[in-house]
Amino acid sequence: MNPKKTFPKGGVHPEENKLSSDKPIITFPIPKQVIIPLGQCLGAPAEAIVKKGDEVKVGQLIGTARGFISANVHSSVSGKVTKVDEIMDHTGYRKPAIFIDVEGDEWLEGIDTSDKLVGEITLSREEIINRVKDHGIVGMGGATFPTNVKLSIPKDKKAEFVIINAAECEPYLTCDNRLLLEKPNEFLVGVKVVMKAVDAPKAIIGIEVNKLEAAKLLDDIIKGDEYFSGIEVQPLQTKYPQGGEKQLIKACTGREVPSGKLPIETGCVVVNVASTYAIYEAVQKNKPLISRVVTVTGKSVKNPSNFLVRIGTSSTALIEAAGGLPENTTNIINGGPMMGKSVSVNEFPVIKGTSGILMMTDKEAQPRKVGNCLRCGKCINACPMGLEPFLLCRLSKNNMFEDTELNRIMDCIECGSCEFTCPANIPLLDYIRYGKNKTGQLIRSRNQK
Repeated sequence: MNPKKTFPKGGVHPEENKLSSDKPIITFPIPKQVIIPLGQCLGAPAEAIVKKGDEVKVGQLIGTARGFISANVHSSVSGKVTKVDEIMDHTGYRKPAIFIDVEGDEWLEGIDTSDKLVGEITLSREEIINRVKDHGIVGMGGATFPTNVKLSIPKDKKAEFVIINAAECEPYLTCDNRLLLEKPNEFLVGVKVVMKAVDAPKAIIGIEVNKLEAAKLLDDIIKGDEYFSGIEVQPLQTKYPQGGEKQLIKACTGREVPSGKLPIETGCVVVNVASTYAIYEAVQKNKPLISRVVTVTGKSVKNPSNFLVRIGTSSTALIEAAGGLPENTTNIINGGPMMGKSVSVNEFPVIKGTSGILMMTDKEAQPRKVGNCLRCGKCINACPMGLEPFLLCRLSKNNMFEDTELNRIMDCIECGSCEFTCPANIPLLDYIRYGKNKTGQLIRSRNQK
C-alpha cells in the first residue's frame, strides 16, 4: 500500500469510540409495519404512486422522483398500503410517507436475491446511470444527493479519478467498515461500475489507518485479481474531517477544489462506500435501494451493533435490539456526533441516509457554559477550509450577510471542527449554519433578477 496521506489545513481528532467495529452485520428481522418517507434525498420529495389498499412487493416503485434533484422511492417489504399520510421524522417536521403492513416477503420479479457475485458489467455507461436513477440510489454517507446526478459528467468535463470515501472519520460509526470487511468483492465490483459510468481510468479508495484490516483485505484482493486493475488503496491519517469531499480529494490526489466549484473541476468524482455497494446491487443485481447498514451505538448501549435494515423500520426497534434505551440517555443523534442531527422524537423511520443511531449520555450531552470569545485562534487552526469561524459567527449573529459572502461562508462544510476546539464553548456552527442559509438565499435572489 501507499504511504499514508492527509489534507494540509486544520482538522481535529475527537475520541473515536468505534465501539461496534468488531460486530458483524446482523440482518434485522422484517418488521410488522414500515413507514417509508417520500423525501429521502437532498431535493424534492418523491410523489406517491400507490394508495390505501394497494398490494405491493419488495422492490416495487411506490414514489416517483419530482424534478432533477430528486430520487425514486421503492417498497422495502411486501404487503398492503394502509395509508399515505404525514409523519414527524427525525428532523421534527411533518413529512409525507407511505405506511405498509407487512405480509410475507414477496419480491418483484427480476431482482437477484442470491449471494452469487456478479462481476461482468454488461450495461453501458448510459444504462448504468439510468439504472442508478431508476433504483433510487443516493449518497448514503448522510448528504443523500441523488447519485445519478453526480455520475452524469458534463460534456466539457473529464473524470480522471473515482475517489471512494472509505474514511468513515465520524466517531462511533462503523457501518462502512463492516461492509468493506464482509462484502469486499461486491464493493470492488461496485467501484468498477462507477469507473465505467464516469469513464474514469483510475479509482482511489481513501481509508483511515484505524481500519487497517479492511485496507489490507482490499489491497490483497486488488493485487491478486487483474480484473480490479486501476483501483488502489490509499491509507489516510486518522483525522476528522478526512472524509469531507474536498479534504479527501486533496489528500488522495493533491488537487484542490476551487471555491464555489464542484469536485469534477479537479477531474474527481467522490462516492461513499455504502453508495458504491448500493450501486453494485442496483446495476449487477437489479435491486433498488431498499435496505442499508445502520450502526446503533453509544457508551451506555449494552450491545452496540451494525444492522442490515429494511428502509422504513422504526428506530425504536433497532434500539431495543441493541439492548434498549439506556436510562442516562439525554440525546439521540441521527448519524454521528460531529455532523449528525439531534432528533426531536425518539421514534423515527430508517431512511436511505441513516448511517447511525447514537445515544449520548447525560454527561456527554450536558450543556456547556458559553463564554466570551478569547481571540485564541483555535477555531481558525482547526478549520479544514481555511476560514475564520469566529468572524463568520459574529457577522452571522449581526445579520451582515454581504460580509459573510465576502468571507466565503458558503465554503463551510459544516464539519463542526471549530466548535469542537472552542474553549469558550461558543455555538459557532449554529451561527454559521444560520448565516450560510441566509447568505444562500441572498445569492439565489440576486441570480434570479
